[in-house]
Amino acid sequence: MSNPRIYQATEFSVNQTVKLSDEAFGHVIRVLRLTQGDVITLFNGNENKQYTAELIDVSKKQAMINITAEEVIKRESPLDIHLGQGISRGDRMDFTLQKSVELGVKSITPLFTERCGVKLSGERLIKKQQQWQKIVISACEQSGRVYVPTVNTPILLSQWLEQQTRALKLNLHPKASHSIMTLPADTLAGDKQVRLLIGPEGGLSDEEIQLANDASFTDVLLGPRVLRTETAALTAITALQCRFGDLT
Repeated sequence: MSNPRIYQATEFSVNQTVKLSDEAFGHVIRVLRLTQGDVITLFNGNENKQYTAELIDVSKKQAMINITAEEVIKRESPLDIHLGQGISRGDRMDFTLQKSVELGVKSITPLFTERCGVKLSGERLIKKQQQWQKIVISACEQSGRVYVPTVNTPILLSQWLEQQTRALKLNLHPKASHSIMTLPADTLAGDKQVRLLIGPEGGLSDEEIQLANDASFTDVLLGPRVLRTETAALTAITALQCRFGDLT
């Protein structure tokens, strides 16, 4: 069995003694019930390394670890995918975020659209964003990623479309003339940035699709069947990784 992978936003170095954060302590000691002498793997989310650490001093309220080794990890996709995801109800949004991170997205912006059907503001919006970020961190722990994608503050679709970017802009549309798999091989060059727009349940309205087109988004097709919002996002990311990324 491999060592549990734990995220902690701390700078690490070999032979350093570090206190586990409260959140890491809760997971490692209270949930996994590890004890002194057990070994875990740590990453901090902002560098291409993970660290092996041994629990050396465990009490009821805190735990100390000793960093024993570091390892350079190369699991990031060559694609820089920014997912603009129409906010969906219930567990669908959580599922989409989790699986999109496993598939290699670099950043995510939840979008308020005409048909999203979710009302979030104030403290409730802040808590929801924090919850989504925790889901992303958990997905990184599970999938072996050491870079943690950011869940940006949810904004209106129109605001997201106005943002300046050099990225290739793609929007799923059932009547598009091109699929992701038939895009020319030289479509992506340089830093391979992609902005992928996915609507909520019910999809984007005709007006929103036109706004995306006016913002230079290219309509692409995923196939003849109508997909749920969470299926559409994951299928599109998979197609992009197969066509231009590191899925083989």
